[in-house]
Amino acid sequence: MWHPTYMPPMVSSLTCLPHRAIVTLTGPDTLVLLERLVTNATENWTIGETRYGALLTPQGKVIADYLAVRTEDGVVLDAARAYASDLAKRLKMFRLRSQVEIEVREDLFVWATTEASSPEFEPPADASLTYTDPRYPGGRLRALRPAHENGALSAYHADRIANLVPEQGTDFGTSELFPADINMDALNGVALNKGCFVGQEVVSRMHRRGKIRKRTLGVESGQALEAALGAELLAPLPIGTLTSASGSIGLALIRTDRLLKAEAAGEPISLNENPVTVAKPGWLAAELAPMQEP
Repeated sequence: MWHPTYMPPMVSSLTCLPHRAIVTLTGPDTLVLLERLVTNATENWTIGETRYGALLTPQGKVIADYLAVRTEDGVVLDAARAYASDLAKRLKMFRLRSQVEIEVREDLFVWATTEASSPEFEPPADASLTYTDPRYPGGRLRALRPAHENGALSAYHADRIANLVPEQGTDFGTSELFPADINMDALNGVALNKGCFVGQEVVSRMHRRGKIRKRTLGVESGQALEAALGAELLAPLPIGTLTSASGSIGLALIRTDRLLKAEAAGEPISLNENPVTVAKPGWLAAELAPMQEP
C-alpha cells in the first residue's frame, strides 16, 4: 500500500455517492450471461461476495467498470452513474434469449464508508444491501439505500486516492483505456484464466507479452494539486497526466517505461514546475524489475 504524507481523516459514517448508480441482473441465466461477457470470474461466487470487474469493447478497452455483488436472485452492479444506462443497454444486447432481467435502479443510491470494514459496523435500517469494496486494503463497506444526499465527497475521494483506486468518470471515461491502465489486474478485476469474455484476446496478449506500458499511480507534491488536473508530468519529457487530486496527493496515468528511463537518468519529475514523487506499489516494482535488467 502507498503511504502518502497526507492521509484522509477516518470517517465511520456512510457518505452518499450520487455519482454511482445500480444496475440489477435477475433470473436463472444471470451468471451464464456474465461469464461469457465480463472480466471477473463468476464461478464459486458466494451470495454476498463482491467482485470487481468490467465490460470491455472487442478491442479490450473498458466500457464500464463496476463492483458486482452476488445476490440470491442474481447480481447487483455498482457502476459510475454516467455510464450505467449504457452498461445496461449493452448487456441487454448480448442477452438474446437468456432469462435475465436487466434494470437501472433509480430508487437506490450507493453509500460508502472511508475506513476499513469492521464487524461492529451497523448499517442503517433502510439499507437493502451491504457489501464490501475489495479494491481497498481492509475493504470498504457500502450500502444501498433509498435515501439520497448531496453531501461533501472530499473525504471519500481523499481515501480512494490514498489507496490507489481510480474511478470512472473522474480518472477515465469510456472505451479509452485498457484494464491494466487502471490497475484492474492488480485489483483482481480480470480473471485471465476464465473462459472467453469480450476483449479477452487483446487483454491476455498484453499480459503474455509484457506489453503493459501504462499504469495509474499515486503522486505527491508539496503543493495542492487540484489546479493541475489534466496537466502533464514532465521528466523533462511527458511521462503521464494527472487525473484526480485531493490536497497534495493525486492519481496519474503514467507511462511506466518513461518513468523508468527518467529514474535511471536521475531526472526529477515535475508538475506545473513543482516537484512530485511517484509511488510504486510492490506489485508494480515486481512487474518493472525485468525491464530494469541490463
